[in-house]
Amino acid sequence: MKREVVKDIDLGKIKGIKDLTYQMTLSGGYVAKKVGDGSKILENMVKDKECKRILSFPASLVATGTRGIIKDLLKNKIFDMVITTTGTLDHDIARIYRSYYQGSFEMDDRELHREGINREGNVLIPNESYSEILEDKVRCLVEELYHRGIRDISTHELIWEFGKSLEVEKNKEDSIVYWCYKNKIPMVLPGPLDGSWGWQLYYFWQDGHKDFNVNIMKDEDLISDFIYSSDKSGALMIGGGISKHHTIWWNQFRGGLDYAVYITTAPEWDGSLSGARIREAISWGKVREDAEFITIEGDATVILPLMIGSLFESLK
Repeated sequence: MKREVVKDIDLGKIKGIKDLTYQMTLSGGYVAKKVGDGSKILENMVKDKECKRILSFPASLVATGTRGIIKDLLKNKIFDMVITTTGTLDHDIARIYRSYYQGSFEMDDRELHREGINREGNVLIPNESYSEILEDKVRCLVEELYHRGIRDISTHELIWEFGKSLEVEKNKEDSIVYWCYKNKIPMVLPGPLDGSWGWQLYYFWQDGHKDFNVNIMKDEDLISDFIYSSDKSGALMIGGGISKHHTIWWNQFRGGLDYAVYITTAPEWDGSLSGARIREAISWGKVREDAEFITIEGDATVILPLMIGSLFESLK
């Protein structure tokens, strides 16, 4: 067995984030080493010109400042497809028009409810910053599309329409949705009704517009074409759930992912998808046996700034 010496981190030799993640690899210790190793796998994936890349993540990150990191990845065309949850649309669109606020995990939720404030972890979201603004913006755009004669539309096409509508907004460049539209990066929602954005679509449909169809089969056709046209495929997956599973599920049909970086806080022992380490996906054929892969345990709001900062430095 090859033995590598554990080396101390020397802050005096760190000139940038890439230096830090490299030293974390050499430190040989716990999650720090995983972050360093994962940064290198991510760099290899992005520099591989034959590789098509998928970014999957849950909506909760978009309620935080980590939204800015996801936005930069899409603005710089680092990924070719996004698979996420409906709440991503909720938070991203709402934050174009309204502010979210800092709070704490220990706040009195009964008092917050009486004040019309929703708590997501330690982020505070007033009703006027969420449901009220989304009801206005989503309904208006869907009505416009309907009057233009659009009756059948996929989630990624609908999201591009929302991105296009942001062209007139001064904060448009802060938006994930805007950059997906601008760079024609498809954002797919496998479960489009599970959120405020999706509820507005349902409400519109049942309110006299039952010929309006959000066609998720068109999204599946898009993913199918994407997967079968890929010489290689890679994914950065943040959190589990439907977005992670849809990513690895489709990749089994081309023999599995060639690169996979997974960040999770979930335990493995409960048998959940969120807790399943990437090595488990090899047994299903969703990740190749010879793939470069890693599972990193920890909070993505801490890990992503390090890994993506390191990535961007490596691409200069």
